[in-house]
Parts: sequence; C-alpha cells; structure tokens
Amino acid sequence: MKYTVIPVTPYQQNCSLIWCEQTRQAALIDPGGDIDTLLDAIAQRQLTLTKLILTHGHVDHVGAAGILAARLGLPIEGPQRDDAFLLDGLPEQCTLFGFPHTEAFRPTRWLEDGDQIKVGETRLDVLHCPGHTPGHIVLFQAQARLAFVGDVLFKDSIGRTDFPRGNHADLIDSIRTKLWPLGDDVTFIPGHGPESSFGRERRSNPFVGDAARFR
Repeated sequence: MKYTVIPVTPYQQNCSLIWCEQTRQAALIDPGGDIDTLLDAIAQRQLTLTKLILTHGHVDHVGAAGILAARLGLPIEGPQRDDAFLLDGLPEQCTLFGFPHTEAFRPTRWLEDGDQIKVGETRLDVLHCPGHTPGHIVLFQAQARLAFVGDVLFKDSIGRTDFPRGNHADLIDSIRTKLWPLGDDVTFIPGHGPESSFGRERRSNPFVGDAARFR
C-alpha cells in the first residue's frame, strides 16, 4: 500500500489518498473539501478511486464526501454509527464553522470494531476509538505498520473532547487500550499536523504518554 497526505480546507485537515500498488485501486480517507485538488492528485497518479472512508463525522473531515459519492457513484464506508447525529447535522455544522453548505448523508456501510476494509488487495483493520466523537474509528494497515487515526491522537497532543458527545476518559482509554498495543513502531497519520509514531507519543506525549499516568 502507498499513500500521500493532502491537507484540505482552511483547517488543513489531512485527507489521505491510499492505493494498492498491484491494482492501482484507491480510496480517500476523510475527504473534507477541496474536491478539485483531490481529483487532481488521483489523476496525476493514474489511480482508480473506488471508495471514500470516514473516521468520524466532523465537517472538516467529511465535507466533500457526499458530493464526491454522488458525482462518481462511490460507496462511503464509516464512521461507526454513533456518529450518525453528526452526519445528520452537517448543514448546521457548515453554518457553525463557516464551511460551504453540505447536505446530510448516511454512509453506504457503517463500520464496527474488528471490521476490515479492502482497497484493491490491501486490507485495513477497523478499530472503534470513541472519545473525540462517539463513533470515531481508526484504520490500521498491519503490513505497512501504519495507522490513520483521525482526531484521536496528534504529535504531542490528543483530540479535543469539548464537542457534542466528546468524552475525555473514553479518548484516553481508546489510545491506551486500542492504539498502544499495536506497537511502538507504528507510524500514524493524524487528522491535522505532522506524522508521528506510537512509540514517540508513549515516550513524550504530555497528555497520554506513559509518564502521564503518574502525574
């Protein structure tokens, strides 16, 4: 599997374009906006876009998903169904955060902990990681030692939990019980900002690193 990160929207949200090298089939993880930029990236690499994958229901991560799905006839997979209220409230989110109007939509497939997503010959494991939102998921590609974590974890920080139905205790539990066991060598792509590794964050993250347990 190969990938490239394309920051989109004024929030510089990391939309990830992933693809199977054998089949050239591709998926977009969290297409929040800037549709022309995303389609150009796909065309430049001569890929076939086969699906859209959503980690959670905040507008900066899903703002272009409904439009792309309708325009190209693509399925949308994810998030977990507890984020349905966020997708239903997309028009209100757009108004609140100053995004172009987006109609509410529902995914083709809700995702649950333990599910798998197939992109060409590549398989991604789904982990339900509530906290930032109740239906947040993380995607893990075991062979590449790579995780797409949305807004659960960042370099030197963690996701906000002051949005509707956010839960700080759930977020910390998700990171420590779902992400850390995957291994210190796993590189992760967050929803915003630079990549890091689980090992680095365990050593130095002030909110959820191993030393934070004893503060």
